[in-house]
Amino acid sequence: MSADSQIILRLRERIPCFECVPGCHDCCGPVTASSAEMARLPVKSERAHAAALEALDCVHLGPQGCTVYAERPLICRLFGTTPSMPCPNGRRPEQMIEPKIEKAVFHYIASTRQVLV
Repeated sequence: MSADSQIILRLRERIPCFECVPGCHDCCGPVTASSAEMARLPVKSERAHAAALEALDCVHLGPQGCTVYAERPLICRLFGTTPSMPCPNGRRPEQMIEPKIEKAVFHYIASTRQVLV
């Protein structure tokens, strides 16, 4: 397992979970992810990427919501877990993310090459 993959795994374990509204995609849109995160996602065609970007959607958004929810990037996992990225539907975990973990996630994002999902 690469060093990036280990960092991602450790950060994922520290981001609190909660249930989204079924079928919701209010937080979904074009986002970036590291190469290590992208390697875990299905490859989509250039045409699919272009269509998603034109609609300001994520290429992995399906009719019932996120099709890669279990493997979604770190930035997607932050939505609803921090006051700076609240869920538009008011959903949240019992305990919000620890500020030091949120900072570590943003540091990882800022220190790695990010590509558009």
